[in-house]
Amino acid sequence: MTAATLTSDFTFRRPRFGGLSLAYVRVELLRLLRHAELLAFTIGLPVAMYLVFGSTFAAGADSAAGAANVQFYVMASMALYGAITATVNVSGGAALEIMQGWGRQIGLTPLKSSAYVAMKTIVALIVSAIATAAVFIAGLLTGAATDHAHVWVSTFLICWLGSSVFALYGLAIAQLARSESAVGIASGTLVLLSFFGNLFVPLSGTMLTIARFTPLYGLSGLSRWPQLQGATVATSGPNEFGPTDTMWALILNVVVWAAIFAATAALATRRSRQRQ
Repeated sequence: MTAATLTSDFTFRRPRFGGLSLAYVRVELLRLLRHAELLAFTIGLPVAMYLVFGSTFAAGADSAAGAANVQFYVMASMALYGAITATVNVSGGAALEIMQGWGRQIGLTPLKSSAYVAMKTIVALIVSAIATAAVFIAGLLTGAATDHAHVWVSTFLICWLGSSVFALYGLAIAQLARSESAVGIASGTLVLLSFFGNLFVPLSGTMLTIARFTPLYGLSGLSRWPQLQGATVATSGPNEFGPTDTMWALILNVVVWAAIFAATAALATRRSRQRQ
């Protein structure tokens, strides 16, 4: 899609809803959903990982783990991973588009830069919601259960909306790498952050202490809060629990790392403009 195409479209010539163009959101969403790689990594992989990790704990899947069962615990972890992968991919790709000149093309249309960023954020959250829902549906069909409906709703909302923090992470990596490999680098490092963030495998001892200072730990703990109320699962078994985190500590982790990601992206953007 070129600037001329955008300008010729009546919807783009007269953006509505505070300068936002719903047509652009629709076109961008359809473009992303046509990418097999995006679907595989943001939707297919988290679902597959849920099925693999869920089968690992199959023996205790029906056992209670807080307000839900073990299968629900695994589902929440993989849903969060899918959600942050989606936001990182979309935000990182948006940053690369701007650096490669798409921002100048958008400047030829009535769309403002702020509206462009807002629409990209909307698209990222839609893709994130799809990824989260896919894992939740898989969990519902394979035994994830809780007696409290609010646990389902709260966990979904935390995974989905919390993933927006990692849109800043995707922007920061894209601005630092400034190459086609930026999105791949961001997605690859997410795997490491997930391990160290107590998302994939329960940690204990020194590793758990270190994990509390990593970017994903706070969001990981919050996604399980409706089920575990801050308790951590022990490595001795899926029904054993370790130390308990307070909500304020988990929220502080999220806020601090969001500020670090935002500051990094802003500094990297300013430095690139100075070089230009």
